[in-house]
Amino acid sequence: MNERAKAVFGGMKDAGIDFVASVPCVYLKDLLELIDADEDIIHVPVTREEEGVGICAGAFMGGRRTALLMQNSGLGNCINALESLDMLYGIPLLMVVSHRGVEGERVSAQVPMGLSTEPLLKALKMPAYKPLPKDARKTVREAYGRSEREGVPAAILLSVVFWRS
Repeated sequence: MNERAKAVFGGMKDAGIDFVASVPCVYLKDLLELIDADEDIIHVPVTREEEGVGICAGAFMGGRRTALLMQNSGLGNCINALESLDMLYGIPLLMVVSHRGVEGERVSAQVPMGLSTEPLLKALKMPAYKPLPKDARKTVREAYGRSEREGVPAAILLSVVFWRS
C-alpha cells in the first residue's frame, strides 16, 4: 500500500472524517481502498462532483464529517454547488483533489485546468494546501479543522509528483 495514501488517510481519520463521496481517479486508488476497508467510514461513489458536494452537505447536516475525493478537472463541475450550498450556508468540506496538469503531468489535456486550479480556489476564497508527503497527515487534519472553523470547503491538492516522489 502506498505510504502517501496512508498519510492522507491518517489525516482524514485524525480529523474525524466519517463520510466520503468520491469520483474515481487513478491517483486516488490506494486512498479509496483504505477508505473502503474502514468500517467507520461511509463511502458513496458518485458520478459527478457536484453530486458529491450535495451528498456531503446532506451528510454534514446529519452529523457527519465529510470529504469529497476528486480530480481537479472536476472542480469546475462543482463550483456552483460549492458556492450556492457550502459557502452560502457555512458547510465544512474537505476536498482531496488529485491535482493534474502541473509538474510531472504526462497528459497535455490536463494542463489548462491544472494551471487554473489554484487561482480558481483563491478567487472562491477557499483555502488550498499542497502538502509534501512527510507533512500530509498533519496538513489534512489541519485543513479540515480550518474548514470547520471557517465554514468553508478546504482543498488538499495532491499533484502527480506527490504520488510519485
